[in-house]
Amino acid sequence: MTRARHAPFPFRLVDLAEIRARLGLVVLQMDETVEQDFRRLFPSPHVEIYVSRIPSAADVTSETLTMMEDALPHAAGLFPAGAPMDCVGFACTSGAGIMGPEQVSELVRSASRARYVTNPHSAAVAGLRQLGISRIGLVSPYIEEVATVLAETFGQRGIEVTDSVTFGERTESRVVRIDPASIRAAALEVGRDTRAEAVFLSCTNLRTLGVIEALERELGKPVLSSNLALAWHMAHLAAGPLPAIGSRLVAGT
Repeated sequence: MTRARHAPFPFRLVDLAEIRARLGLVVLQMDETVEQDFRRLFPSPHVEIYVSRIPSAADVTSETLTMMEDALPHAAGLFPAGAPMDCVGFACTSGAGIMGPEQVSELVRSASRARYVTNPHSAAVAGLRQLGISRIGLVSPYIEEVATVLAETFGQRGIEVTDSVTFGERTESRVVRIDPASIRAAALEVGRDTRAEAVFLSCTNLRTLGVIEALERELGKPVLSSNLALAWHMAHLAAGPLPAIGSRLVAGT
């Protein structure tokens, strides 16, 4: 017969002083890439990454992106109350561009206890300014109406898009399958324009992480992606360890 123990067994709490940053991501339901990239970019046990998902449509259009606005506060409010976030990032470049980066930040901040809030668009602008860059070549997977708004939003923040290419893809499940070799070819197309001081690879669902360093060596200029810029900006705001990648953005050059 098992002897019943009625008194609570003694225990100690873990000392969390070694945690240098807690980063929260609000990720689109259809996104298969950004969460994996963040695990690669922050392998340190001193950085904790939390993910909340937001319902998103199968197709990326201005209308479907705007529809996420109502669900954003709820998704941002689902992070653990016992682990307040140093920074929360809304992981959707086109969504931030369509809804407006300021509106996105306000919606996330209204429901989360995060010290800082950002998104890939704001992160890219911050990174480009850090590097002293005001002219970029833009690569995106979006249909024309979404890509146009994105370029205009950069222009409103003092970043001129000198040239842009888009894959014209509206289906999110196909965006994630775009071959990195195709992304590289598109980046070279806009990056070889002498007017472009850098290249920005837009969309958190594109598999860009593996091509950035080689593109920078070939082009001789910075190459930023949505996920790299977001990771860098969140680490910068949270005063945590920088992403583990040999990019010019992380190096500050």
